[in-house]
Amino acid sequence: MSVLTELHDGVLVLTINRPDAGNSLNPEVGQGLVDAFDEAERDPDVRSVIVTGAGEKIFSAGMDLKAFAAGEDMAPVGRGIARLVSFAKPVIAAVNGMALAGGFEIMMKCDLIVAADHAVFGIPEVTRGLVAAGGATRLPRRLPLQIALELGLTGQPMSAERAYHFGLVNRVVPADQVLSTALELAAIIGRNGPLAVAATKQLMHEEMGEDTAKRVREVTAPVFASEDAKEGAIAFAEKRPPVWKGR
Repeated sequence: MSVLTELHDGVLVLTINRPDAGNSLNPEVGQGLVDAFDEAERDPDVRSVIVTGAGEKIFSAGMDLKAFAAGEDMAPVGRGIARLVSFAKPVIAAVNGMALAGGFEIMMKCDLIVAADHAVFGIPEVTRGLVAAGGATRLPRRLPLQIALELGLTGQPMSAERAYHFGLVNRVVPADQVLSTALELAAIIGRNGPLAVAATKQLMHEEMGEDTAKRVREVTAPVFASEDAKEGAIAFAEKRPPVWKGR
């Protein structure tokens, strides 16, 4: 299965399980996330959710560009990422390694973030002629504008240490402590009133104004339908530099 689930004392651990493909996000992973969050929403025994990646190096490398280049319907990936926003219970990212593109955006939609000290974060979409349409364009709400633009315009990654410096993550710990630290945070949250926790989460997210999905779709739809987007994905699959046409 591309998304594994395991319950730990009221905490549902979701593991993106494609380690041989960098835990990249294909339609199966996207639908698996939607199904898992739907089930967790309905289950009163689940007080919070942890999202992590299989293996020790990569949380998620983002959208499966080979699947995109092959013309697969990637809409379930977008729905999987969006489902984190509408999920009422707390979500903690246990970032076991590299979190790039859609993997970074999944991380950013979690309420708390625990990162391995070797983890790196980035939105390299522009290097493939794409746009970080899953929420990373909202980074200026969490980072100084110039730092957000550096990530978005260069496509270069940021270390866990630098991310912690800017308040982007809650904890940076040795790799073997990532999941246990996330579980400890979940246990602390689980001792609080569930209705109060849900209301606090909702109100704080509303203060962040996370309601611009329609505008993001309007701006990014032409980019994803462009020749450059297809070229970027094909060039990735063929392991060569892309040749941009600007259309």
